[in-house]
Parts: sequence; structure tokens; C-alpha cells
Amino acid sequence: QVQLVESGGGSVQAGGSLRLSCAASGRDFSSYSIGWFRQSPGKEREFVAAINWRYDNNYYARFVKGRFTISRDNAKNTVNLQMNSLQTEDTAIYYCAAVVGRYSGDPASYSYWGQGTAVTVSS
Repeated sequence: QVQLVESGGGSVQAGGSLRLSCAASGRDFSSYSIGWFRQSPGKEREFVAAINWRYDNNYYARFVKGRFTISRDNAKNTVNLQMNSLQTEDTAIYYCAAVVGRYSGDPASYSYWGQGTAVTVSS
């Protein structure tokens, strides 16, 4: 089993930055992909970004438009999401999740989820 814990959420003004972290632990998560998703009131959960742990390949949703960067820290077993130029529409609960093998943009494909961290962007 893989355990995931998010951190780094908070409240910022439009144009500001936040760095989210997803700490992973378990028997063997090196064969997993780690994805970031978000969900705001009245909307479905949507894909934000993902990384394949073994090959360090990154994938991004179109709305990111170069503002977000996903990366891994092998020493800390952590996946980070650096979010710059935040806008009010980025306000949501952000979740990290793990899926065996290749990245997937479908949240139903993921086996393990963190509890989420709240991001609020004000204008």
C-alpha cells in the first residue's frame, strides 16, 4: 500500500505562488506515477499534472500554460508542485494520487489518494 500526504496549501493573492508537496511512502512506489488533481465547489475533479517516478517524465493539463512545474525529490520521497502566477480560478482543494505504471488523467484510474490541501487565491 502507498500512503500519500499533501502539504503546502494556503491563501495567496492573484499573481502569487505556492509550492505543494506530496510525501509518499509504502512498500514500493517507484513503479507508480504520481498525479495532482484539484476540485472546487460545483466542479468535477480535474487533472493538473503528473510525474512518472521511475523515468521522471512530466505531464500537464492545458490550463497550466507553463505556470506550474511538477518535480520529484528522491531523498525525501516527495513530489512537488510549484505553482506560479496563481489566479482566482485556481482556487480548489488539491489532491495527490498514485497509479501503477503510466500516467493517467482519469482520476478513476488511481488507487491511492491523499486527503487534500486547500488553495485559495484572492483578487
